[in-house]
Amino acid sequence: MNIKKIAEMAGVSVSTVSKIMNNYSDVSEKTKQRVLEIIEQTGYTPSSSAKTLATKKSNLIGVIFAGELNVEFTHPFFVEVLNSFKKQMGVLGYDLIFFSNEKFISSGDYFSRCLHFHVDGCVIISGQQMEPAIQDLDRSNIPCIGVDLELTGKKSGYVMSDNYQIASKVVEHFYLLGHRELGFIGSTADSDISNRREAGYVKAIAGFGLTMNPKWFVHGDDFFEPSGYAAMKQLIHAGSLPQAIFAASDLLALGAVRALKEHGLRVPEDVAIIGCDDIEACQYTSPTLTTIRQNKERLGVLAAHMLFDLINNQSEGGSFVVEPALIIRESCGSGLNR
Repeated sequence: MNIKKIAEMAGVSVSTVSKIMNNYSDVSEKTKQRVLEIIEQTGYTPSSSAKTLATKKSNLIGVIFAGELNVEFTHPFFVEVLNSFKKQMGVLGYDLIFFSNEKFISSGDYFSRCLHFHVDGCVIISGQQMEPAIQDLDRSNIPCIGVDLELTGKKSGYVMSDNYQIASKVVEHFYLLGHRELGFIGSTADSDISNRREAGYVKAIAGFGLTMNPKWFVHGDDFFEPSGYAAMKQLIHAGSLPQAIFAASDLLALGAVRALKEHGLRVPEDVAIIGCDDIEACQYTSPTLTTIRQNKERLGVLAAHMLFDLINNQSEGGSFVVEPALIIRESCGSGLNR
């Protein structure tokens, strides 16, 4: 049994059956009742593919971890954002499908795969070394929302934290604690988020009338703990350490703390550390980590509602920038004097 057979039995078109199944109002009550009786008598249940063909909607959302170097399920910040996004999309009636880029990173594209699976829209998680396929998808007619990734297509939008505010809050806290020699640990040079935080940091340092010392600005291979560890070792071996360091992620900060401890240096007495994201582990490290909290639940919920509105032509994209908050713990001290 299929929708075509139901239409034949009722003496109506396939599109009429589709309208009735999807509760459209422009079908007479008499026709509606006749079709519903046949559906009940036959026990017909439309398949997902039939629903997709009939309604032009699959109620599937593609999830893409962008970039040749991407966070996948290994970065706590993005996992929490995605969990919030998943829950809200579920409330709105959608399921998620995850796309891998492993097989087509140099030759294929996301757009064709989105068409193949009939997704209604996509959420794209920021990564590093972005594939041209992401730009193609952004320029397509498939609704897309970027998380920590600035999308500008006609059917696109994005959500992210205010990276200048993140950096400004860090410098202000360092300044009030009496720290004037400030360093930075970031990700690679092609990481847009790391670059935004670093640019905001440099601007905020200048705003407080302080001098930036380039030798205290180092970078790792990504946002994870081993990169923070290696970057801090680089600073230690250079023979000169700043009074305080801002790490572009909590995991980078935790790696930096480990390197300092291994060399007999104390946090925050010898070097103060502030991270970014406020992942759960920050509360349980020794010392506990001062950080900038990004509102992960709000980012996920905003991404879901923005994508829903794009899918249903209720908006034309745009962006939301979420305000961060400074969370003071032990790694930066809490007094105003060093």
